[in-house]
Amino acid sequence: MTVHLEVSEGIGTVRLDRPPMNALNVAVQDRIKELAEEAGRRDDVRAVILYGGEKVFAAGADIKEMRDMDHAAMVVRSRALQESFTAVARIPKPVVAAVTGYALGGGCELALCADYRIAADDAKLGQPEILLGLIPGAGGTQRLSRLIGPSRAKDLIFTGRQVGADEALALGLVDRVVPAAEVYEAARAWAARLVRGPALALRAAKESVDAGLETDIETGLAVERTWFAGLFATEDRERGMRSFVEEGPGRAKFV
Repeated sequence: MTVHLEVSEGIGTVRLDRPPMNALNVAVQDRIKELAEEAGRRDDVRAVILYGGEKVFAAGADIKEMRDMDHAAMVVRSRALQESFTAVARIPKPVVAAVTGYALGGGCELALCADYRIAADDAKLGQPEILLGLIPGAGGTQRLSRLIGPSRAKDLIFTGRQVGADEALALGLVDRVVPAAEVYEAARAWAARLVRGPALALRAAKESVDAGLETDIETGLAVERTWFAGLFATEDRERGMRSFVEEGPGRAKFV
């Protein structure tokens, strides 16, 4: 298979495995959607890592495959493409992208679907679709502008230029830069901390933030209020508050 889901100690790693550059062809896109939905359902997966291996995250779409598609074919395929990436963005658990090598085009758009991005110090990111006479089609025009702001997003999209890890960090495109050999372990450490957290509260936090970004503040506050009140019905909330009172902060063991 071109994409695998490997589960260990509560962490599910969605691993792209299509050498040499993890080009995102139709089969890879469909498999990403399938595994994202599986990771969302599985009780033994508490956090998710997106990873392309030691050399490259994903260098973009399979251009040879795309070149043979006409307008009618892409009208159909573009929806499936977006849905595969949206499935990653909607995993109701913390998701971190471990970015090595290149994350370009669809690869960058896949990383944008994560909640947090850790990049190798030699990583290159960008949206080069304009150089093909296209625009990003897997959510890049929307998620990138929401993440780093419209003017910075337009600069990257208009020029198609690649940015190094340090500039990506300054732009807010990635959240942390580490030596290339440490990317995956840094992502595991980030995920492992959350594996021990209250799963429903983490889901509530993620869905509240994401929903709020897609609507007006009053609607966002209503979503937050509903989740906040609902968590008072959970055992984790009872455990967390009891532990705080009896033992101090940060000592609760959640179920």
